[in-house]
Amino acid sequence: MSVPSARVACIIPAKDEQERIGATVTAARGLPGVETVVVCDDGSSDATAQHAGAAGAVVVSHERNRGKAAAVESAVNGLGVLEQRDRSPEATILLLLDADLGATAARCAPLVEAVVAGRAALAIAVLPPQQTADGQQAGGMGLVTGTARRGIEELTGWSPRAPLSGQRCLTRRAFELASPLAPGWGMEVGMTIDVLRAGLVVEEVDVDLTHRATGTDLAAQLHRASQLKDVTRALAARGLVRNQLRDLSAEGVSGLLKRLGRGSR
Repeated sequence: MSVPSARVACIIPAKDEQERIGATVTAARGLPGVETVVVCDDGSSDATAQHAGAAGAVVVSHERNRGKAAAVESAVNGLGVLEQRDRSPEATILLLLDADLGATAARCAPLVEAVVAGRAALAIAVLPPQQTADGQQAGGMGLVTGTARRGIEELTGWSPRAPLSGQRCLTRRAFELASPLAPGWGMEVGMTIDVLRAGLVVEEVDVDLTHRATGTDLAAQLHRASQLKDVTRALAARGLVRNQLRDLSAEGVSGLLKRLGRGSR
């Protein structure tokens, strides 16, 4: 797929992804228009930074884990420093990818094309159904995704299919309008709302990507509880009032944890 000439920088937040980050960086560097890949190693305990650098990425590191949004912001700030140092033209488009996509990151050209062609200021990937490592259908009970979807719709009138998708391409201007990013796992929800409220176009694009899917064990459910907390905070910070949030996320974090407790006995 051909993409018109544009300066694109790929931003990848990563924590403990030494097994996949090299393949992800290599695939991203091969995408049309991508000139720079910046990885923020968010306090990894493994060799994520070394593998990313060996694959050709510029690496920015956090000494401790600060969360996805902070990692993305650090990577973009690092890109700006690099551009100033080299006196190179600014990348006008940012491609945000998760570190665990591996070689499938090479399929993200349609995301870039949507923004380069001017169809959207923010293009969001909709992934096919995922499977866990043991072949089971990935995903939880839909609580976090449903809360995010209905919250975005309540605040903007637009109902996304993949409100939590981290695979996104957007103009540098759209990124600035969404900054500072909503903390932690609320980043994507906050970004979508902020870009739409700025009057810009958001488009979802079907992309055949695979990543490390979350299962249904206790660790996965605790992860979803953390996601739900950050998503509801992002929605509240953008004007969704307490009773609306309660309706959207019926049980809320405490209900999810109670259900986990019942299931673990």
